[in-house]
Amino acid sequence: MAYTLSPAPGGPVGTTCCVTKVELSVSGQNLLDRDVTSKSDPFCVLFLEVNGKWKEISRTETAINNLNPVFGVKFVIDYHFEEIQKMKFALFDQDKPSLQLYEHDFLGEFTCNLGVIVSSKKLTRPLVLGNGKPAGKGTIMIAAQELSDNRIISLSMAGRKLDKKDFFGKSDPYLEFHKQGDDGKWMLVHRTEVIKNTLDPVWKPFSMPLISLCGGDVDQTIKIMCYDYDNDGGHDFIGEFTTTVSKMCEAQNTTEIEFECINPKKQKKKKSYKNSGIIILKSCKIARDYSFLDYILGGCQLMFTVGIDFTASNGNPQDPSSLHHINPMGTNEYLAAIWAVGQIIQDYDTDKMFPALGFGAQLPPDWKVSHEFAINFNPTNPFCSGVEGIAQAYSACLPHIRFYGPTNFSPIINHVARFASQAVQQEVAAQYFTLLIITDGVISDMDETRHAIVQASKLPMSVIIVGVGNADFAAMEFLDGDNRILRSYTGEEAVRDIVQFVPFREFRNAPKETLARSVLAELPQQVSQYFKQKNLSPSSSDPE
Repeated sequence: MAYTLSPAPGGPVGTTCCVTKVELSVSGQNLLDRDVTSKSDPFCVLFLEVNGKWKEISRTETAINNLNPVFGVKFVIDYHFEEIQKMKFALFDQDKPSLQLYEHDFLGEFTCNLGVIVSSKKLTRPLVLGNGKPAGKGTIMIAAQELSDNRIISLSMAGRKLDKKDFFGKSDPYLEFHKQGDDGKWMLVHRTEVIKNTLDPVWKPFSMPLISLCGGDVDQTIKIMCYDYDNDGGHDFIGEFTTTVSKMCEAQNTTEIEFECINPKKQKKKKSYKNSGIIILKSCKIARDYSFLDYILGGCQLMFTVGIDFTASNGNPQDPSSLHHINPMGTNEYLAAIWAVGQIIQDYDTDKMFPALGFGAQLPPDWKVSHEFAINFNPTNPFCSGVEGIAQAYSACLPHIRFYGPTNFSPIINHVARFASQAVQQEVAAQYFTLLIITDGVISDMDETRHAIVQASKLPMSVIIVGVGNADFAAMEFLDGDNRILRSYTGEEAVRDIVQFVPFREFRNAPKETLARSVLAELPQQVSQYFKQKNLSPSSSDPE
């Protein structure tokens, strides 16, 4: 799901691998003083919850005689958006050279999800003791940074008076870019197109990951070689030169840089040899190919809304066979879907206040059908506090409504789209809206729903549909445009795929984490795709 660039030489820009690595920097202030003759000697231990148990991941160095440590050792963690990664930071005062933590004095701890840290970028929290009481005035500060170089370099190049290599014509020049490997050998990283029959070529502008060109080091020497293309594969060498990206970056705006193209053999043979032509760097620009985590670390908030199907096909909630029946364990498939998705997304919204809407029910007092109502029955304030608040409002509303129909999606999609359309005016990547629809059956307003999704595809918005029960969900698969472009009844195409459909029945016997992983798999890509299409930068991106 993550978006660190790792292309093969000459591969497409933006190739992705599966995991983003995040570096966590830790410091403390006003730690408890456990030593009698001096101050505490603190170190920090990071634990990750695995299968309900705390597993130690790493430790920092020990800061001698310091109640306000800034640890130099960083924690590097694989970040998965679609998983809850619960972490504990525990601080100890080192008393003796022992690896056993019980041998050291406990100074306090802090527990949270990794999602909370990356969505905050930097956070400061009080430390607590094992009994939950404050650890004096002690606090911990944690800062997150993505470990990836996603800079893209864009170059525009030309040549002048290159050597003539062809007997019946001029030359057919092209350029090769090489970087030095760890073994000192030159490695091809890019080849331009061939320009036929000219000594003054102008190549098409091109882009590539900076890490491919120079390993991200702008002062690393790179070699650029010019050849004359021959059909038989025996391309003639014209000349070469070396430079650095740092030097190339001087080609800005209208300032061009010229490099002499040198053929070393000719240079040795002829004293009068000057060069084999000039290579002109017309422009050099470095920009960021922002990842999903860049946007989150930059302050982007994921605005979460739930839409719940209360149509009659779900069955009477009092009947144990009903999909809305809450079993003795206090759950059902609707609640399971709410918790699976909401527990993860809530970490990316600072106020954790989420609108929860229902559709397909008759409402008191006049029992009119509504396809867009607040399940807390407060239309002016449909917000619930956290996922727990949504679950409570859902359970509380069940006895007070009559399940009816039909199953109309478009009103709720358009409801969220109205808010998302206001965010279109944003100048930076600040807000992205996610609508979770949980439903049991066939859509009644398919044409209107298709049209609503096509219009919403232009907005900072995604729609997740979880199908509960055993109905035919073919229409939902149709809306999920993984294999085809979704079209409105007017013929208009969706500008991007914003729908992810998952049938709950495939996950009934699987761990709850599996459902969340599947439901949220496409969301990071949809978020970054929208902001890239709109050329929006993270709210608080670091300078180049």
